[in-house]
Amino acid sequence: MADLLAPMSGNIWKILVKEGDKVQADDELIIMEAMKMEIPVAASGPGTVKSLLVKEGEPVEADSVLAVLE
Repeated sequence: MADLLAPMSGNIWKILVKEGDKVQADDELIIMEAMKMEIPVAASGPGTVKSLLVKEGEPVEADSVLAVLE
């Protein structure tokens, strides 16, 4: 299993996947908004989205776990 971490503090702007989706390395899974910029958060490797731990519009801190991949 691998945790998908927030690269910085910001807000969850858009979630591009749902639980059960299969993803590949570098697929964008979540887009964050920070400092008026969109920050894509991508998968580090192939896997399946086991759980999403955030919702759109939710504020998060740097290094927060956004999702779990297996």
